[in-house]
Amino acid sequence: MLRGVRSIVSAKSRWRSSERIALRVLENLGYKIIDIHRKVVVKGIEVAEVDAIAEDNDGVKYAVEVKAGRLDVSGVRQAYTNAKLLSMKPLVVCKGFVDDAAKVAAEELNVKVIELSDQFLVDAEELEVIVRESVENVLDEYLESILTPFPEISKEEIKTLKAIAENPTITEAAKALNIDLLDLLNKINKLKRKGILPKTRSYGEIRRRSKILLYKFMFENRLNSVLERLEKITTAFGESKKT
Repeated sequence: MLRGVRSIVSAKSRWRSSERIALRVLENLGYKIIDIHRKVVVKGIEVAEVDAIAEDNDGVKYAVEVKAGRLDVSGVRQAYTNAKLLSMKPLVVCKGFVDDAAKVAAEELNVKVIELSDQFLVDAEELEVIVRESVENVLDEYLESILTPFPEISKEEIKTLKAIAENPTITEAAKALNIDLLDLLNKINKLKRKGILPKTRSYGEIRRRSKILLYKFMFENRLNSVLERLEKITTAFGESKKT
């Protein structure tokens, strides 16, 4: 399934996921991440940036480069140079080497390389991006439903929402309302057309939205009640001052 959604995952999102995953791997290996996106400054001029600064159990600091793909000779040289400019040791987290030349260069320049399997990073990147984006979309959707002014809704429609919210299946909701399933479906479709319920066939989603709407309706009613009381108190206070 993940292979089928790869096209919707942007390269930037996948790289950010690679970075987060790589740093978690380093922490699991005992490294302490003490900085991220450290600027490399020479004589007051910014010349480069390393993805992170990590420290091992012996207090040795590493300039960390994270590669979303495989490491080539150019990447080895970059990691080595940036680390030298920071007076640290070079470390690269990647999916392996492009060729033997990159591996030999890393060995000769003492660039430490932590290889992660292709399958691990690809699946982890895609899964993390999908989960994060799904959660963000759900939060956006629910925040919108909470912040949007409550539409005009009848007592009968409130009763329908209450039955949906309180019953785990649509059959039980229909039974609670003492109507047949077709009648309940017609009521739900009417609420969808009014924009009160989401246009989805998922009863679970409809039920979750119904709960949110009922909480929102209850909150607004209580708030209006408090405001009315405050208005009465203010009016009464104003009249008492006149007398």
